[in-house]
Amino acid sequence: MDELQHRARQLRRNMTDAEQTLWRRLRNRQLLNAKFRRQFILGSYIVDFVCLEQRLVIEIDGSQHLQNKSYDDQRSAHLIHQRFAVIRFWNHEVLGDIDAVLEVVLNNLSQSAQRS
Repeated sequence: MDELQHRARQLRRNMTDAEQTLWRRLRNRQLLNAKFRRQFILGSYIVDFVCLEQRLVIEIDGSQHLQNKSYDDQRSAHLIHQRFAVIRFWNHEVLGDIDAVLEVVLNNLSQSAQRS
């Protein structure tokens, strides 16, 4: 197993509270029948959540991302170049108002379905 696969498995086993909260609402095709995967490898990056069919990536950011903004921007640019839409939420947004987060995800899924 290569290092990236090993890291993705570790991240799946050790999800943050915010990631767990969102995953409970994304899994099993609960939103518009979209299949999401968690801690998924896309190229040389691991994304928090992805719906491959709708080409939508969801990232949940904690305070460590304030120091890694240029890396996150580079990764987002790469994913957008690969025709993925990327939406980001802060941990406190997911934990504080999951319904608002889900509304944004639903809107993005709906827009993606209309483009297909």
